Amino acid sequence: MTAVMWFRRDLRLADNPALLDAVAAGDGRVLGVFVVDPLLWERSGDPRRDHLAASLRSLSDSMGGPLVVRRGDPATVVPAIADEIGAASVHVSADYGPYGQQRDQEVEASLKCPLRRTGSPYAVAPGRVLNQQGRSYQVFTPYFKAWLAHGWRQPVEAPSDVTWVKASGEELPPGDGAGEQAALQHWKAYLDDIAAYDDERDRPDLDSTSRMSVPLKYGEIHPRTMLADLARKRSAGAEAYRRELAWREFCADLLARHPHAAWKPLRPEFDKMQYDEPGELFDAWCVGRTGFPIVDAGMRQLAETGFMHNRVRMVVASFLVKDLHVHWRFGARWFMKTLRDGDLASNSLNWQWVAGCGADAAPYFRIFNPVSQGQKFDPDGEYVRRWIPELRHLDGKTAHEPWRYGADAYPDPIVDHGEARAEALRRYAAIR
Repeated sequence: MTAVMWFRRDLRLADNPALLDAVAAGDGRVLGVFVVDPLLWERSGDPRRDHLAASLRSLSDSMGGPLVVRRGDPATVVPAIADEIGAASVHVSADYGPYGQQRDQEVEASLKCPLRRTGSPYAVAPGRVLNQQGRSYQVFTPYFKAWLAHGWRQPVEAPSDVTWVKASGEELPPGDGAGEQAALQHWKAYLDDIAAYDDERDRPDLDSTSRMSVPLKYGEIHPRTMLADLARKRSAGAEAYRRELAWREFCADLLARHPHAAWKPLRPEFDKMQYDEPGELFDAWCVGRTGFPIVDAGMRQLAETGFMHNRVRMVVASFLVKDLHVHWRFGARWFMKTLRDGDLASNSLNWQWVAGCGADAAPYFRIFNPVSQGQKFDPDGEYVRRWIPELRHLDGKTAHEPWRYGADAYPDPIVDHGEARAEALRRYAAIR
């Protein structure tokens, strides 16, 4: 018999329990398949599509070339593949997202063989971390302590003896810079500098974050692998990084329990919040022409690279919601379209954190001043000048206040921050 390994957010061979189960179920004979779901493909921007294509090529090469890629509704495509080869079973890593759970139920109902779920994209799967009353956490700090106490399994090796079965599929385009080996090499190199993470992670000018959110998104590396390496590092930086991995899993846990949180606030009183319709101001935000350098630098970095520094993500999100008074879901959708690492749970729950309407959210009255944020975290203006060529003639911190020092090619601020802040607080007071 042959088993089907349906790859999704686990584009790797090592530390992949579902793949090990597929090998065991198929007596070593496995058909590896990836389904390009039109619904997800159409919602992805070019950065995610490009990275996915390169990652699939890398996975296929590591398998020896037989990864089968087909396009269509998984509820039709996966059962058809299973029927073609007379599969004993289909194996997947469990998906806890709203769409993923529904899709898998539809696939399971259409299959003639069992659908086996083993493992997940998380060190601790959503729903596993509970308080003493058996309930899930709404606040991160106690979740983090319980997450650490719960623990996780050690990474597992890649299967050593697999006969990869061939079948017809789409031709994969050439690609590089992605995949399991690239992720592992990048992570190992970054570990040498992990001690500085706690001190430097908020500095976009230093560009010293790991950028591991991208391979984590595609499952080119499992967080268990990273946590096992972090356990051998004794530093404040390693501990801070472990907390960030836990925050990612906290967001996944929240979304699994509250599927509506993808686009609706967890705190229902925010349904009454007054927002403005996205218009010219939103368009200026999207293209990095707001007149606030730290905001524009972040949005231009996103447009050019499909990535944005995490501190800057918080600043641009706060600016959209609390300076421009645009609903956070418009920003969240723009991020999902343009980010290379766009992950629904992390994206939506982090936007809700900034907007003050999520679990354990930042207080609504915490409104970032985009000028002081730039001066604090980009103290020499290096990040701003890197992404805004119109400001490269300004030295040091002057790049954060170009209206004071002359920058004719750069737009004036599109809002008065003080007035916008006061209006945001007025609107918040109205729903309290």
